[in-house]
Amino acid sequence: MALETQSLNILSEAIERLEEGFSNLPDHDVELDLSGLRTVIFEAAEKMHDNFPYHHPLYAGQMLKPPHAIARLAYMLAMWINPNNHALDGGRASSAMEKDAVAGIAQMFGWKTHLGHLCGGGTMANLEALWVSGRLNPGKKVVASEQAHYTHNRISEVLHLPFQSIPCDSRAKMDIDALEKVLENGNVGTVVATLGTTAAGSIDPLPEIIELKTQYGFRLHVDAAYGGYFLLADNLDAAARSAFDRIGEADSIVIDPHKHGLQPYGCGCVLFKDPAVGKFYNHTSPYTYFSSAEMHLGEISLECSRAGASAVALWATLRMFPLQPHGKFAQGLENSRKAALALFEKIRSDQRFLTAFPPELDIVIWVPRLEKASEISARSNEIFETAARKNLHLAIASFPKTMLVDNWDIEWDQEQVACLRSCLMKAEHMDWVERIWQILDEVC
Repeated sequence: MALETQSLNILSEAIERLEEGFSNLPDHDVELDLSGLRTVIFEAAEKMHDNFPYHHPLYAGQMLKPPHAIARLAYMLAMWINPNNHALDGGRASSAMEKDAVAGIAQMFGWKTHLGHLCGGGTMANLEALWVSGRLNPGKKVVASEQAHYTHNRISEVLHLPFQSIPCDSRAKMDIDALEKVLENGNVGTVVATLGTTAAGSIDPLPEIIELKTQYGFRLHVDAAYGGYFLLADNLDAAARSAFDRIGEADSIVIDPHKHGLQPYGCGCVLFKDPAVGKFYNHTSPYTYFSSAEMHLGEISLECSRAGASAVALWATLRMFPLQPHGKFAQGLENSRKAALALFEKIRSDQRFLTAFPPELDIVIWVPRLEKASEISARSNEIFETAARKNLHLAIASFPKTMLVDNWDIEWDQEQVACLRSCLMKAEHMDWVERIWQILDEVC
């Protein structure tokens, strides 16, 4: 499989079009050591061989998805200017493009008014959301499921906010009864609901959490960094559909365009339903805010310098693939889910394996069928390594006994079990399920 290079001709033409916008400036020479440049860039290319083939459909391990050609081209095009979206002085066009792109994401969630911006990634986006929650509920506890991303615990420590994990049920979802017991004890300021856990792709029961919000009055933050775009997919199961249909009732939402949004790293996005939370960002910076009275993105962001190229890439992608149900972008998500369901059915029907629960998005979890948890963990790692030697790249994810004890009749001689995990997040994975299964069959 060759890396895509046909689009480079379009990039060259686009750079010429960009240059036309500055044709009134006097010429200036840029000296380049082309020989040295060639030597170093080829050395970099050689070193980059030491990577897994993230771009190929046989890579089905971690959440690594290559950016679409339009995002790659737009990002590189912006690099000839290198705008900084902290202040309008550093990125007038790219700041406008960021506002437009973020508004498009907010509209996908049903928000006509919002406050939001792009971030370096989901960690920074979640930090800003929990920081605002902490300002509104100072000293109160942040709670999230045991399968929520570890960043919430870490961020809470950074913000000096107490944190508590909520146990999960047998499908890796937040246990509602356990959540309510914690809420009854009081002092909970924020509940984090995860729509697409990073290990299993599970969807927390958002409708039930919203009902508890009505009773207990906490702030609701939805971490949809991984799963948020699946709102557009029309082949979700009933529980996932009911959760995504209520996502607009959250107080804040995080989504990562650099996951399913076809973008290069790093591109995260944080959204607040109430624009009034912008008051917490208030600061002065006289050396950057001098050319416009309009609000700069740096005035609603904890980050200062931010890559304007990320905004240009996202804007261009949304122009080519609007965030619409039944559109081409949505169909790509649906194909990823179809691929996961197809692989799951093959694994579930094979007596050599045990499955935990059907995928809700595009992540499949399974183990080899053995008697003991320790034997399962050891064999999972063997399959992982052997499959990689045949160019099928899977992942390993550890899950607790408490979550799986009701699913599997095995001897639990250890508290954690290592499971095999496939993340089928490329739309073309649907065409590669048979090949993936063929290799997995050979390995086992």
